[in-house]
Amino acid sequence: MEPAAGGFSEEQFREACAELQQPALAGADWQLLVETLGISIYRLLDQKTGLYAYKVFGVLEDCSPALLADVYMDLDYRKRWDEYVQELYERECNGQTVVYWEVKYPFPMSNRDYVYTRQLRELDMAGRKICVVLAQSTSVPQLPERQGVVRVKQYKQSLAIESDGKKGSKEWSS
Repeated sequence: MEPAAGGFSEEQFREACAELQQPALAGADWQLLVETLGISIYRLLDQKTGLYAYKVFGVLEDCSPALLADVYMDLDYRKRWDEYVQELYERECNGQTVVYWEVKYPFPMSNRDYVYTRQLRELDMAGRKICVVLAQSTSVPQLPERQGVVRVKQYKQSLAIESDGKKGSKEWSS
């Protein structure tokens, strides 16, 4: 299937929606890390890379899907509440909008940075309104690696949000 604008295919958006309804934890060694306040966080170790993949499921009461999506997409707002943001902005590169995000790490570790594209789409799945955000690392010459900062090159995120039927949101993120 051809990628949609932003580099993501229709199938990728639909897969994120499917996971909201039926979490895919079976068949792998997902480990429950935290379960609190209606939120469950799981992780899975990739034996080849030594990196973890994470999945978050839950309900946020009193937070509408539209508000949750707005908070996620608003980079200026994130700079106000996330004390670990060193630098965060969007930039047009080669006809696409790219996000640059540098995260502060404590000494003696080096800061990490991400360069990625993202796209928000609202889908109608059998009458259910679902907001989906997809993000994935990219490489552009306008945002080269910086000395002393570790570039995260395998960043990938899927976020699906729908109403919990009341005033809140059901969400899934990986």
